[in-house]
Amino acid sequence: MKLRIFTDGAARGNPGPAGIGIVIYNEKGEILEQHYQYVGTATNNIAEYEALVAALKLAGKYVPCSVQIHSDSELMVRQMMGRYKVKNEVLLGYFNTAQALRVDFINVNFVHVPREQNKLADQLANQAINLGCVANTDNPSVE
Repeated sequence: MKLRIFTDGAARGNPGPAGIGIVIYNEKGEILEQHYQYVGTATNNIAEYEALVAALKLAGKYVPCSVQIHSDSELMVRQMMGRYKVKNEVLLGYFNTAQALRVDFINVNFVHVPREQNKLADQLANQAINLGCVANTDNPSVE
């Protein structure tokens, strides 16, 4: 099985309230799963990596042999492809986690896409922020 996964991480402010959005497609282009999650206060780059790690974990349940990750984060994609070095210590932790999760699949590719081609994942990430901010207003202990 081959999966195409679109991920997005968003933060309002840098850092600020952050969320992730993930859309998983099968080989026929059918949506298998949509996922969004509020991740608390984070930078945009951390949110992008949070989305990647969550996507790789979700993909595992489909037992795919090939995973293609699509993201509008040029930094993350190029770091995962080995084109850019990861200099930030926090991002390095996420990078290492993502690298460890990659070994569960025979093939993992990364594709940088323009924001316009990542609309659904972006909408999900923003939905997560909206819901997280409302939850934080109602209950300050929610992170």
